[in-house]
Amino acid sequence: MENTNYFHSWFGNIKGDILSGIVVALALIPEAIAFSIIAGVDPMVGLYASFTIAVVIAFVGGRPGMISGATGAMALLFIHLVAEHGYQYLLAATILTGVLQIIFGVLKLARYMKFIPRSVMVGFVNALAVLIFMAQLEHFIGETWIMFVLVALTLGIIYLFPYLNKTIPSTLVAIITVTTIAIFSNTGVRTVGDMGTISKTLPSFFIPDIPLSIETLMIILPYSLALALVGILESLLTASIVDDMTDTGSNKNSESNGQGIANIITGFFGGMAGCAMIGQSIINVSSGGRGRLSSLFSGIFLMFLIVVLGDIVVQIPMAALAGVMIMVAISTFDWNSIKTLHLIPRTDAVVMVVTVLTVIFTHNLAIGVFTGILLSAIFFVSKISKVRVESTLDGNKRIYKLTGQLFFASVTELLTKFDYKEDVSAVEINLRRSHLWDDSAIAAIDKIVNKFEESGKQVILTGLNEDSSELVEKLTNKLGSH
Repeated sequence: MENTNYFHSWFGNIKGDILSGIVVALALIPEAIAFSIIAGVDPMVGLYASFTIAVVIAFVGGRPGMISGATGAMALLFIHLVAEHGYQYLLAATILTGVLQIIFGVLKLARYMKFIPRSVMVGFVNALAVLIFMAQLEHFIGETWIMFVLVALTLGIIYLFPYLNKTIPSTLVAIITVTTIAIFSNTGVRTVGDMGTISKTLPSFFIPDIPLSIETLMIILPYSLALALVGILESLLTASIVDDMTDTGSNKNSESNGQGIANIITGFFGGMAGCAMIGQSIINVSSGGRGRLSSLFSGIFLMFLIVVLGDIVVQIPMAALAGVMIMVAISTFDWNSIKTLHLIPRTDAVVMVVTVLTVIFTHNLAIGVFTGILLSAIFFVSKISKVRVESTLDGNKRIYKLTGQLFFASVTELLTKFDYKEDVSAVEINLRRSHLWDDSAIAAIDKIVNKFEESGKQVILTGLNEDSSELVEKLTNKLGSH
């Protein structure tokens, strides 16, 4: 069954995967070049990375139809390493990043994805859409009205062509049409060639020229650890989004291993570390890509474009590619989240907005996601830390009924909710509707019991559930006698 599924993931959608792979390859070029410039390296470093990662991940990745390559989030983390130590250390850090990601996969860390709330996921997606859109604005600087017309034409073809033909990806039609117009009308708009020099050569295998020492390891380890975490986080979030878009499942641990293998090979072939690309993955799915062939073909066609059609590729106007990426931004953004913002719990809305703003201001998706998770955790702890205490008098005995979760955040004010000087002979503390979670809860109950006993009252604890009783027995013998 597994072999059948793997075969289907390769050959179940051949035409759609090949056509979408062509579109993705075209969209990979400007981004790979731009990310290389961000990291401070030659444009070919990003292009080699996108080629190698896309080809390797097609075979070893856990999410068919997802596109991986050089990304902005990873490029940002390379800036200081390249500036201080140079290109060879970037390659070494890339290889170590892959090793760490394989370790993450072996340890099955993907299971902790469940701790990322939906509000953070939506914030991540919306922030990415905004970043993709903002990245296109710089292409308009210094351009004439022709740039705006060509971008509008690109978007018009993308959205209207499917009404005429749904078998050919409208994004591919748009890029070819606008490029043809730009070449023959001599519009003078900026092209891919203006972004950096493209050398028409294939990547070659070589070992990074660095000293093999503990000192070198200490230099690259902090960068590699950050790259591994960001890469896995972005890849798993993107995989979840593609899962939803295609209504299919994927193996997240295999994806983690696959990303690691791809980065190791990339480091030995002159490329920078990369991960899943949500923008290109959405282009792929939107253009009909579903299987592994789309990733493989996007990588192969990317190198074909550079090595064989390099002279034509450099003439593709940035207007066409900016139009495609604006479509990606529009498709990526969860517009329904705006409509329902006033309906969802206020804390969820705050988490979503803070995640988006953090990513936009830091230009780092990982920082935004971690901020969102931390804020969600704080709100969650705040919600469940409310403990209610009800009291009734039964003859000469005061009964306190506790309702809520007892742990470090909820016991601070608990001591103030009891009347220790009341003239009664006995006190019953009923814990049937509560749960003791940690040492702080045990210590708080212990302190309450002691204060009542110091006032000469007999204390009875009732309603302790099995888990709470076990915790009490483990942490203290004192409560066991009451």
